[in-house]
Amino acid sequence: MEYEAVLLDITDDLAVLTLNRPDKMNALTTQMRAEITHAMKDAAQQARAIVLTGAGPAFCSGQDLGDASSTGKIDLERALRDEYEPMLEAVYDCPVPTIAAVNGPAAGAGANLALSADVVIATESAYFLQAFARIGLLPDAGGTWFMPRQMGFAKAMGAALFADKISARQADDWGLIWEAVADDLFDAHWRERASYLANGPTAGFRAIKQAIRGSYDNTLPQQLATEAHLQGECGRTRDFAEGVVAFLEKRPAKFEGR
Repeated sequence: MEYEAVLLDITDDLAVLTLNRPDKMNALTTQMRAEITHAMKDAAQQARAIVLTGAGPAFCSGQDLGDASSTGKIDLERALRDEYEPMLEAVYDCPVPTIAAVNGPAAGAGANLALSADVVIATESAYFLQAFARIGLLPDAGGTWFMPRQMGFAKAMGAALFADKISARQADDWGLIWEAVADDLFDAHWRERASYLANGPTAGFRAIKQAIRGSYDNTLPQQLATEAHLQGECGRTRDFAEGVVAFLEKRPAKFEGR
């Protein structure tokens, strides 16, 4: 697929997927959702870490209400099932670590697209906004699933009902995101974080994702069994062997991602 609404760069095992409609605050269209879905799956086959970010001053303002495919009577259920779900699953179920580098406002489905990544790093001037109630809707694109798990019931309910802006610093303090970073340090910081993931023990990272996410549905005995099984798999990787040798030799490990 040739991309028009996104940019995909893959260098040194790191893929950077950029939402590229800066004149529209990277608002989501049918075409962009299809391109994000395809690009995520493509990047996962070639890279060991993926960053999702936005071009221009915004990360993503959510659904483009002026999208030609969304004029007239909008079939919201169809759009969510056929277009949003595949996109969100491509990010959430990605086999390699993902970072949402939120470079500016993230609103509506754009906020929840960011929250579908493994780690969210935001610039301090960014904010998150669940604007749905302002037009008589409920948070979708996973918002009602991500928010209560990441910042608790009370904050999630308030964010949904009042549709207030949540600053990046608030989001950090509330546990909605991993960290908020000063604007002048943001680009260098997320690239350093992404490079760490792209050069790390990929199988180990995959196991971490699987274990932590699965813990919500497990009892403690089930989770202990999951940990034992996944740890056994990780213990048979070349990266584990290299990590042990590097530790004993007091040098940085050189992981190959296998």
